Order: sequence, then C-alpha cells, then structure tokens
Amino acid sequence: MFRGAHYHSVDDKGRVIIPLRFRSELGNLFLITKGMDRCLFVYPEAEFVNMETKLQAQPALDRHTIRLQRWFSAEAVESQVDSQGRVAIPSNLREFATIGEEVAIVGAGKRIEIWSRGGWDAFNATLSDDDIMESAIEVGLGKGWGK
Repeated sequence: MFRGAHYHSVDDKGRVIIPLRFRSELGNLFLITKGMDRCLFVYPEAEFVNMETKLQAQPALDRHTIRLQRWFSAEAVESQVDSQGRVAIPSNLREFATIGEEVAIVGAGKRIEIWSRGGWDAFNATLSDDDIMESAIEVGLGKGWGK
C-alpha cells in the first residue's frame, strides 16, 4: 500500500524523483495516466492490468466502459525510474495536471498520485470534516470507524 505525501521539484526535462519507499512497491515497470481532479495516477503494472481486465469484462458498447477505457488508457505511458530514482513525465500529462516546478507525490492505497503542488494544496483546502465524514459513510466506513 502506498501511503504518505512527498514534495519534490521537477527538473527542466520534466523528471521528478519517485520517493524510495514507493519505488520498490511500484516495481520495474509502472504506468502513468490521467487521474481525477487534475492529478496523475501511477499504477504498478499488475494493478493497471487488473483495472484493464475489469473494464474488458464489461459490455463493449456500454458508454461508461468506453469512457473509462478512453480516459485511463488513451494517454497511459509505461515508465521506469532511472538510476537516480527519477521518472520523466510526458509533456501532455504535465499539461493535464498543470505540473510546473513542484509536485506532491501522494500515496493513495494501490496507486500513487502526482499533483502539481498548487493543485494538491488547493484540493486539501476545499475539504471539510463534513466532506470526509460524508465520504466515509458513503463507502461504509462511517459506523464504528476508528473503534
């Protein structure tokens, strides 16, 4: 499981350091794709294949299936870290996530999220305790959570 937030600079070639604690769990080959809320999702290869397999099992002409296949697969890129622990983020994905000079690399369970530092700070500023509680209840964590 990926946990924690790390802040790094982006170099002039669009490369960013992947925290050491995330690298071993990502494995040698991983995928970077568009995520939600203008961040990037980074999946270990097996986890991305698992998601693709679930989508392929859905009705081929279902508009929701098609939408998700396009969203997650069309601009997904296979990546590896270099000898210095960096990964190059393609310019189209940097533009999508409005990534400039600084990023937040966030553990999100089975994936990593890469945010522009400003985007991550703005996202967190919009959340309230009520939002968190509402989501906890919606996914079944509300009753007895933390006991």
